[in-house]
Amino acid sequence: MKRVRWRLSVGLAALLPLASFSQAPRPVTPAAAKTKLEAVADTHLLMEGLLQSNYRGLNRLLKEKPTDAETWAFARGQALLLGESGNLLMLRPPRNQGQEAWMQRSADLREAGARLGRNLAARDYARSRAGVVELANVCNRCHGTFRIRTEIVPFGREEE
Repeated sequence: MKRVRWRLSVGLAALLPLASFSQAPRPVTPAAAKTKLEAVADTHLLMEGLLQSNYRGLNRLLKEKPTDAETWAFARGQALLLGESGNLLMLRPPRNQGQEAWMQRSADLREAGARLGRNLAARDYARSRAGVVELANVCNRCHGTFRIRTEIVPFGREEE
């Protein structure tokens, strides 16, 4: 046991000089300077191709409590993709009005997806199902703000 601790200490000590403790920015390479974030798909395609499909997948996977690690992991991946979609939506704010609301609703989606991902990683079925309902509410709040006629109904239930 002492030998393992000693090796771990020596290994960590060897890595310390490689760690950067300063907050100095990294130099920007010419290629990085030309790269900028820009949307590839329009918002409607993003909603259909990424958000709706992953949300529907979560609904199917969590109708009943998953019994194997693979299902929990796959559901977690879908939740995290939904959370990351909040970041992607931030690349597509409306052109005229509503940019502030758009950014807030996108951040809400990101946070709800991340929270659901944590609950799925912990295999907490009750909180995971509640997280799917929360995601639906986040989506519906945004749709209401921007007058989109799509309503997300978790687990196929009618309005509660």
